[in-house]
Amino acid sequence: MDRSRPQSTELRRLLDERTTDLQRVKAEYDNYRKQVRRDRMAVREIAVENVLRSLLPVLDAVEAARRQEAMTPGVKAVAEVLETQLGSVGLQAFGEEGEPFDPEWHEAVTHVVAPDADGLTCTEILTPGYRVGDRLLRPARVTVTGPPPSGATRVDEGNAGERAAAERGDPAAG
Repeated sequence: MDRSRPQSTELRRLLDERTTDLQRVKAEYDNYRKQVRRDRMAVREIAVENVLRSLLPVLDAVEAARRQEAMTPGVKAVAEVLETQLGSVGLQAFGEEGEPFDPEWHEAVTHVVAPDADGLTCTEILTPGYRVGDRLLRPARVTVTGPPPSGATRVDEGNAGERAAAERGDPAAG
């Protein structure tokens, strides 16, 4: 009987080791599966973004056609289906006149100075911006109206020409 006790203890120790090993391998496998799932989702999101980004010129052409002339019913239907389908995979257009300018989401093409303005406001949307969820595909290109840029000084129009001539070394700039 003395002999079975050490053997039983040894078997218990080996069983505990193998159980611990099995639990570790199972945890590693679970982590691997989760990582593969995250990687697949990331690859899918990147692929969708790339396809959507490649279709933005088509949406720009549709918008340009809308601005230039009334679209035929067939072209209008194609445009609506295209926009609906792109929206169903997460494409969202943004950029509205009157919204505050945000340099992360807007690209200011023109700045119109309005000394009485409190902040920068998008006053004209030249091309809409697009995003998928929180990921920016393209910023909205806008005209911004607001106060003069900080550090800007007003140049007296009458002296501007004389100042430019003096900088060129023109002797008539007297």
